[in-house]
Amino acid sequence: MQLGVPVLILKEGTERKTGKNAQKNNIAAAIAVAEAVRTTLGPKGMDKMLIDSLGDVTITNDGATILDTIDVEHPAAKMMVEVAKTQDDRVGDGTTTAVILGGELLALADELMEQTVHPTIIFRGYKKGLARTKDILTELATKIDINDTDTLGKVAETSMNSKLIAGVKSHFADIAVKAISQIKEKRGDNYVIDLDHIQIIKKEGKSLLDTELVDGVIVDKEVVHPMMPKIIHDAKIALINSSLEVEKTEFDAEIRVQTPDQINRFLEEEANMLKNRVMKLKEIGANVVFCQKGVDEKAQNILAKEGIMTIRRVKRSDMEKLARATNANIITNIFDCTPEDLGSAGSVEEKKIGEDNMIFVSQCADPKAVSILIRAGIEHVVDEAERMIKDALSVVKAAVEVPLVLPGGGAAEIELAKRLRTYARSIGGREQLAIEVYANAMEVIPKTLIQNAGFNSMDLLVELRSKHENDEGKNYGINIDEGKPADMVKLGVLEPLAVLLQAIQSATEVASMILKIDDVIAASKTSTGAGEEAGGMGEED
Repeated sequence: MQLGVPVLILKEGTERKTGKNAQKNNIAAAIAVAEAVRTTLGPKGMDKMLIDSLGDVTITNDGATILDTIDVEHPAAKMMVEVAKTQDDRVGDGTTTAVILGGELLALADELMEQTVHPTIIFRGYKKGLARTKDILTELATKIDINDTDTLGKVAETSMNSKLIAGVKSHFADIAVKAISQIKEKRGDNYVIDLDHIQIIKKEGKSLLDTELVDGVIVDKEVVHPMMPKIIHDAKIALINSSLEVEKTEFDAEIRVQTPDQINRFLEEEANMLKNRVMKLKEIGANVVFCQKGVDEKAQNILAKEGIMTIRRVKRSDMEKLARATNANIITNIFDCTPEDLGSAGSVEEKKIGEDNMIFVSQCADPKAVSILIRAGIEHVVDEAERMIKDALSVVKAAVEVPLVLPGGGAAEIELAKRLRTYARSIGGREQLAIEVYANAMEVIPKTLIQNAGFNSMDLLVELRSKHENDEGKNYGINIDEGKPADMVKLGVLEPLAVLLQAIQSATEVASMILKIDDVIAASKTSTGAGEEAGGMGEED
């Protein structure tokens, strides 16, 4: 207002919230997202039934899946969903932990702001708390041997404890450890693992215990000709990135034929061109051919007569996996290939899985790409089993790349909270309050685990804190089955340092970002005339 005349800066219809009103609104939205997944945490967590706009049903307690499926509109809530996506992309597990921590950090910060503590001071305290957290967790972590399959199996089982089908966790953990051990590559002093080199195939039918690891690749195709062999032992595999067809010219051509002999010679020449290619493959010793493009019927007949199993129109991604699994080179020009370009496998077999025929390339000597065939009775269980095996693969990958693990069951969080409170007293001032709040927020994980198991969180938290008063009890977390503190290392409940560290870092960053917002300006949702002309959209859009 200038000299009694209102000054309009924002377009009519624009919504604006400022100061505490904006902060409280954002915090409430973020906490609502955290509360939506809070009951899914831990072995005794509940499941969510998600129904999309098409009526498809998903039943899961996987935080990333839940937040990715629900349609969130509030901007602050979307930021919490992004936290889950980031956690899932970076380490593949701990999404629910990250979101719950973010919600708790905001809830406790809101209480501090009610006591007239400025958001900037809280932000600084959280930043110092995060820096100290990294040091504390690294001190608490135990180094593991990446070839210790028993320990890696415990890490995998811990990630699957909360899943719908945790009854088969030991079988799935064994598969995950073997798969990661097979594809890991050493670069310098570190190991690098690309999960894209693990192919996951889902098929309904049989039981979860029939899920198997194939030391090679499964190709969702079938042999092109009924007269070709359905199984080849001691396979020599050619991977061809060109077609086994008569190539058409790039320009229009006219061939004038005057006698039947000329037609026959023309057709014979086409057949000879195909035969020469097949003979070249036989000459170098190939008895299995995977072709990325088409295979002509004439070529199919010749290949069948020579006893060469052929699969056509194989996906590029499958060709790359086959090359890694069989140690073959992908051939562009058949006439340039040599026996050294061929890959090898103990067996290549066409099997009927469910209602489909599939090619199993197995018994590879040292495959750098493997496949997991997931079996279960119904579609929902197959989908949940896929999410379960992906979580297990992700945590084993994290434990191999950064071979440090922490005790699970809330043990690391309780010890972290204790040491952060000690650290806060050394800081002093109002930032001490923020760091103490940061420490209290860490206890939301064991507290939620206890609540979801149906026990009294107040009593058990007091017991846990008393166990952690000396260093001997630093591995004590909550035994969900018995409802009392227990040594998590002895119980085999372990989680990778990288997963928890990423969860705390993501939660702290999103909480700090939301706390620093004190003005929300939302553009008008109604279209103006100019907008309609420019976009060609009316109000119905």
